[in-house]
Amino acid sequence: MTYEKQITLAITGASGAPYSLKLLQALVTAGVQVHLLVSSAAKVVFATEEKMQLPSAPEKLQKHFTELLDAEHDQIKCYGKEEWFSPVASGSSAPKTMIICPCSTSTLSAVATGASNTLIERAADVVIKEKGQLITLVREMPLSTIHLQNMLSLSQLGVTVMPAAPGFYHEPETIEDLVDFVVARILDHIGLPQTLMQPWGYKPGSAHS
Repeated sequence: MTYEKQITLAITGASGAPYSLKLLQALVTAGVQVHLLVSSAAKVVFATEEKMQLPSAPEKLQKHFTELLDAEHDQIKCYGKEEWFSPVASGSSAPKTMIICPCSTSTLSAVATGASNTLIERAADVVIKEKGQLITLVREMPLSTIHLQNMLSLSQLGVTVMPAAPGFYHEPETIEDLVDFVVARILDHIGLPQTLMQPWGYKPGSAHS
């Protein structure tokens, strides 16, 4: 099957598994092919926050998410952390859009300095050098000067730094409402239609809705 849009989604070891799971579901529902990269630390976070044990082997991880999210058999593609011959490792074949959700400050530092020691770091480096769209959903508080300097460096390169900071003006009633807020903003930035949250000023029954 040929997909009109492909996106690389990297999940790292910061708190925020609900964000990444909801985002992955939204991308699948939108018919996007997702090149999925999951760090070892992210699997620990998933076990803690989602009570979900993620397989270590990429092929088993791919099968897990495909079945969980009812995706097409080739819609989610998973790769190991040193799978250097994967499409995301080369500018000639990598998707032009990448989201790191959530983005740990360790990953933030590695990407900001061009470390490229893992496939996640290399994939981000590729998107930057190819002038693509990279979004980092940073999750940490408080932010140290080191974190802020790394964010500034990436912002100056055109990277979108999007802290996991949900708003409250939509009057959230559940944790899922807060998750939806953040995921909706990500989808807005990559140009995918979303129904998770009404845009500012557009409430049901208003003159603008």
